Amino acid sequence: MKITDAFLAEHAMLYAQFDYLQQATPAAANLAVVHSQAATMTATLASHAHLEDELLFTALDAQMGPMGPVAVMRMEHDQIEALLEQVLAAQELAAAQRLMQQTLQLARIHFAKEEQVLFPMAQQVLDERTLTQLAGQWAQRRGVPIG
Repeated sequence: MKITDAFLAEHAMLYAQFDYLQQATPAAANLAVVHSQAATMTATLASHAHLEDELLFTALDAQMGPMGPVAVMRMEHDQIEALLEQVLAAQELAAAQRLMQQTLQLARIHFAKEEQVLFPMAQQVLDERTLTQLAGQWAQRRGVPIG
């Protein structure tokens, strides 16, 4: 398994969460529900983004330098995090719902960029051994046994 495979699998799980929130957030009866949804999404995405940054992005930086697509991905991680903070700080239900929908849209766009640009680029820039070693580190961090 390669690190890009691991992150694609995480994306698949996160898409399921996004799909649920896309429907549930507009139907939320009160602000506390949206805040709870945002807190859950914050924890999930922060864990994912941290591992991407620490494992894959750092490895790409070593090969390509800290600019270019990796810098854009880091910037988008920060933007998503900032939007989620705004959801959590929102004092009105409609504002929190709108911000959550914006967050979901940005996260989907971000994932598409990773899947269509960054992950294929990583498979070209990093050798097979590195991609596999990074997957092993991912598995260890996630507590997932891999063969």
